[in-house]
Amino acid sequence: MASDNIQILGAVPPQYTDVLSDDALEFVAELHRNFETTRRRLMQARVRRQAEIDGGATPDFLAETRSVREGDWRVQPAPADLTNRRVEITGPSSNRRMVINALNCGAQVYMTDFEDAHSPAWLPTLDGQTNVRDAYRRIISDEAADGRQYRLNENIATLCVRPRGLHLMERHVLVDGEPVAGSFFDFGLTVFHNHVAQQSHGTGPYYYLPKLQSYLEARLWNDVFRYAEERLGIPTGTISPTVLIEHILAAFEMEEILYELRERPAGLNLGRWDYIFSVIKVFNGRSDMVFPDRAQVTMATHFLTSAAHLLVNTCHRRGAHALGGMSAFIPRRDDAAANEAAFAQVKSDKQREADQGFDGAWIAHPGLVEPVLDVFQSAFTTDNQLSVIPEVRIAPDDLLAVPEGQITEAGLRNNVSVALQYIDAWTRGNGAVAIYGLMEDAATAEISRSQLWQWLQHGAALDDGRPITTQLYRQVRAQEAAALVEQRGQDNPGALDKAVELLDEIVLSDQFVEFLTLPGYRYLD
Repeated sequence: MASDNIQILGAVPPQYTDVLSDDALEFVAELHRNFETTRRRLMQARVRRQAEIDGGATPDFLAETRSVREGDWRVQPAPADLTNRRVEITGPSSNRRMVINALNCGAQVYMTDFEDAHSPAWLPTLDGQTNVRDAYRRIISDEAADGRQYRLNENIATLCVRPRGLHLMERHVLVDGEPVAGSFFDFGLTVFHNHVAQQSHGTGPYYYLPKLQSYLEARLWNDVFRYAEERLGIPTGTISPTVLIEHILAAFEMEEILYELRERPAGLNLGRWDYIFSVIKVFNGRSDMVFPDRAQVTMATHFLTSAAHLLVNTCHRRGAHALGGMSAFIPRRDDAAANEAAFAQVKSDKQREADQGFDGAWIAHPGLVEPVLDVFQSAFTTDNQLSVIPEVRIAPDDLLAVPEGQITEAGLRNNVSVALQYIDAWTRGNGAVAIYGLMEDAATAEISRSQLWQWLQHGAALDDGRPITTQLYRQVRAQEAAALVEQRGQDNPGALDKAVELLDEIVLSDQFVEFLTLPGYRYLD
């Protein structure tokens, strides 16, 4: 135990004692004591901003930061191992074999995740920290039941870490009697344990920052990074963040976010799934912002195309990388025709991003490395497209345009089924789940459940004229749950009970539940 003022409420098996060393915990406690007050103030600011929008305010580019947008400044150049980011693969940090496979898959970057692809139960979170530590030291390995060995290749992807968002807590660690923010815990342990190994292997502390809603939140992260660099003896500006623009309010502050991080290499990524979810969430009270079926909300829709153009323009004018969104497709061995069609769709999607000027994009499966890499290699021969600065004029209305389309029974059923399957897996400790040929994580599940809530609250109707009522939802949910139990061959009467309970709770609530993971945390050990 680091001190009497630091309490660990979860079990700590012997293999995790190094991760939770006294010195490491003291560093996490320092982050809490120095920055928790600011974090809480920023979370309160989110509530106030939402209240303003609920009262009729419309987001716009900030008048008080016009000088930043009109100023002449650039972020620091990227380190050598982050200059080429054509293909970035993501996956949960807790699955040791998946970490190895992702590092070996041929992608330029691997983002290992403590956030949307991670179910933050206590021991899986410590597994993730162990895997990250061993990966940076190049000693990570695994053995399958049949004796197959999994080890790192000589050349591996550049490793980035995504900590939890600022809104999530780590309830198993108390400092001065208060739970530590999950973001401080995840970042604190990974930077404390690994900055020396990173330097010895020619890489650095690289992070993805999720769920930011304002430039002030980027300022907090920059202050945290600066403190860590000074405290650990890391040169200022070494820590390199990529910010996920996955919230509609952050889209109006892209330049300001980069400005706050300008003393270090920084980039932006358009996190399409959370971005869609955020629009539904922020405008949950408006009947004129009801979205059609999730499958119809593609990157070709005006509000997403506008965000993409704005992000590339913003990044490249400021010397920052612009990364495209996730391709969630999972290659299938049992259906060649479906596979071929899906690959064609993936390549078309990535070609659009390459043409827009993105420097690379995300994938969720190693099988997509080759086709996506081919697209970006054909699009440009240099390491990136930083010299490409598209001329765009994006107004607030462009970012807020509601996609057109219909709500179908198939879309309704898909949302229910996906949400049930994901919540069920998440409560069992799996945060990245293959469902209907797509890799679903918390972001895509959030879209599904938020659409169900939105359709119910605003009296939406299916394309055949039937109103979406509580009775219809309960009927469909019961049918889809029964079908899933039957498909799995489960005769356990309690199967899916937690998923059904949580989905009903958040879909039928009078008030929009901000994140499903917040009430869902009660189901995790």
